[in-house]
Amino acid sequence: MRVYRIHITSWTASFRYPNMISGYQPTLSAPPLSTLIGLISSAKGDFFVLDQEKIGFVFLYRDKTVDLETIYQMGQSNSQIKSNVIKREFLSDTNLFLYTDSIEIASYFRKPQFQLLLGRSNDLASVQEIYELDVIEKNELTNVKGTIIPFAKHKVAAPLQALPVSFTNTIPRRNIGTQPYFIVDFKSHVQIISLGFEDTIKEHNRWDVYWQEI
Repeated sequence: MRVYRIHITSWTASFRYPNMISGYQPTLSAPPLSTLIGLISSAKGDFFVLDQEKIGFVFLYRDKTVDLETIYQMGQSNSQIKSNVIKREFLSDTNLFLYTDSIEIASYFRKPQFQLLLGRSNDLASVQEIYELDVIEKNELTNVKGTIIPFAKHKVAAPLQALPVSFTNTIPRRNIGTQPYFIVDFKSHVQIISLGFEDTIKEHNRWDVYWQEI
């Protein structure tokens, strides 16, 4: 089977918990599906809807730390605007390995139309490499890491969080299809019975890639 591995890096990344509106802002250790679909849309330059294409990903980071950030809280008039300082968690030195069986999706990342982001507007990302792989699919994955796994399909030992699958192409955008997912950090691994394949990078990093189910 022919698969395309798109290696994307960034200095920082942050994936907000959907239910955290104010106060301390932690980050997820792996991006939700909506972030990946947003990346593809940015690279394409148009709204992208995942249909028959397969995508999977492995997300790595060097460290997780906290920064102070100034925010502006607005009321009903300009006189009610005030500043505040909050603590925001972020990930540093990140690597996203996005996998797809679609040559069309891979082609979008050869010349992205809009800026690529791994989280917020200051989490700028860039494409390092697009590599073609010939893989053999398997239905028992023993080393799944740095990804998300739907609660409805599998049960694993990992934190559980409701995450958006996608957003509408409207202003304001509307969340579509929030579902519970297990967040599997790359520093751990789980085993599941599902379709995927194994990949090895530079003989040091080896993992099983789980095809995301929409």
